[in-house]
Amino acid sequence: KEFDVLTKVKEALEAASSVRAIELTEKEREEYIKPLQLLTDKPVLYLCNVDDKSAVSGNAHVDAVKEAIKDEGAELLILAVGTEADINELEDYEERQLFLEDIGLSEPGASKLIRSAYALLNLQTYFTAGVKEVRAWTIHVGDTAPQAAGVIHTDFEKGFIRAEVIKYEDFVTLGGEKQVREAGKLAVEGKEYIVQDGDMMNFRFNV
Repeated sequence: KEFDVLTKVKEALEAASSVRAIELTEKEREEYIKPLQLLTDKPVLYLCNVDDKSAVSGNAHVDAVKEAIKDEGAELLILAVGTEADINELEDYEERQLFLEDIGLSEPGASKLIRSAYALLNLQTYFTAGVKEVRAWTIHVGDTAPQAAGVIHTDFEKGFIRAEVIKYEDFVTLGGEKQVREAGKLAVEGKEYIVQDGDMMNFRFNV
């Protein structure tokens, strides 16, 4: 099996193609490709900076890039940096939304960029919330509750007992932590819990 996979890699490299474009299973990539640390197996995101008028659908230059990378297994995003600068100057959220609607965008390009980069790197976010601040923490997709806790401090992972978890959707829909608790939507999870994107978590630990 390894010989067959590496033969495909050899053929791709000799043809000046990217290894990431080779059709392989996740297991094959993990066992045979990842240890080689090949540059063309790394995820790639192409970012096309365009003028304001091309922010929605792109232009001929964007089309040319799409054509050039169609066999690479890479992702492409369109971003109008000038427009992003204008958006950042608007402090009011409603003003930003109106501005975006006027130019035909549903969200800032920076938001798309962050989301795409996270997806490309197999990352996600969970939140911790206190009286004074809300923090977002970056973890890998598939991380368990103790692993997520360890991002805050290694003691949290070592002494992990349990995690109180609130789904982001429940928090927003019901109007806050108190309402979530009253509705019985707060879950208590153990060491095997796989953290989901957007989870709001409070860790109990003992060291």
